[in-house]
Amino acid sequence: MKYLSILFLFLFIWACSSEQIYNPKPRSFPKIDFPERNYVTFDTNYCAFTFDYPDYATVEKDEFFFDGKPINECWFNLNLAPFNGDLHCSYIPLNNREHFDKMVNDAFTLVGKHNIKAQYRDDFPIQKENNVSGMMFELRGDVASNLQFYLTDSTNHFFRASLYFNSKVYPDSIAPIYDFVKEDVLRVIESFEWK
Repeated sequence: MKYLSILFLFLFIWACSSEQIYNPKPRSFPKIDFPERNYVTFDTNYCAFTFDYPDYATVEKDEFFFDGKPINECWFNLNLAPFNGDLHCSYIPLNNREHFDKMVNDAFTLVGKHNIKAQYRDDFPIQKENNVSGMMFELRGDVASNLQFYLTDSTNHFFRASLYFNSKVYPDSIAPIYDFVKEDVLRVIESFEWK
């Protein structure tokens, strides 16, 4: 019994004194299955423009604007279901130069509301053929909308769009999805034409 107690004590001391080796967990990244890029043309009788958009997106016409109807029947969302996001699109026919100036000012104001959370903001002027011009705003950081733009002919038409993801935004986690969707938004801008 004496030897058994000594053996047990020795094993207990030996078990407590051994140094435990900690191994870091391997890095893991979420697997994102990006859809193949194919484009379809947005061309409806209720909008004064056309553009190409990815076929994984669906067009959902806006039926409500707060508690009323949208200002124009050409308000819609491009639902980006694989990425839980939306490109909110609105169209306003312009009445005069003052109306144009107000719409441009509103676009800058809406983007400016995100400056509080943004780490930085880049503004890119858009100048295309066929009388299409505008501005694209790219915001980085913990912002609700990373990408917004407007397109206009400065006399008759004003189109505005903003990209939102329907989840908490973690910039490093959403970056690959944002980069993928940004290419499709750029395609919308490049292919945009007034009717």
